[in-house]
Amino acid sequence: MTPPEIALWLALRGNEAGLRFRREHAAGQYVLDFYCAAAQLAIEVDGEAHNHGNRPERDATRDAWLIAQDIRVLRYPAREMLANLDDVVRQITSVALQRRTTIES
Repeated sequence: MTPPEIALWLALRGNEAGLRFRREHAAGQYVLDFYCAAAQLAIEVDGEAHNHGNRPERDATRDAWLIAQDIRVLRYPAREMLANLDDVVRQITSVALQRRTTIES
C-alpha cells in the first residue's frame, strides 16, 4: 500500500461508526482499494498514474461495472488523503452510513 492508502486504512479501521472496511477486496476481475460490504461502497485512492494514458478509460469501465453491481464508487486523489484525511473520512463515513441504512431497509 502507498502512504496515502495506509493513512486512509488506519483511519477507516478505527472509525467510530462501527463500519467494517476491507482492503484489497476482489470484485469480479477487479481489486478494490477499500470496500465496505454493509454499504456496498468501494473507495479508490488514485495516484498520478490514474491521469495518464488509457487509465481514465480503464477506471471508467471499472466504475461502470461496479455501478452495475450496485456498488457505489468514491474516488479520491492520493494527495487529498495527505492534505484532507479527516474530511475524506467524514465523507466516506457519511456515504457509507446512508447506503447501509438504505440497503438494510
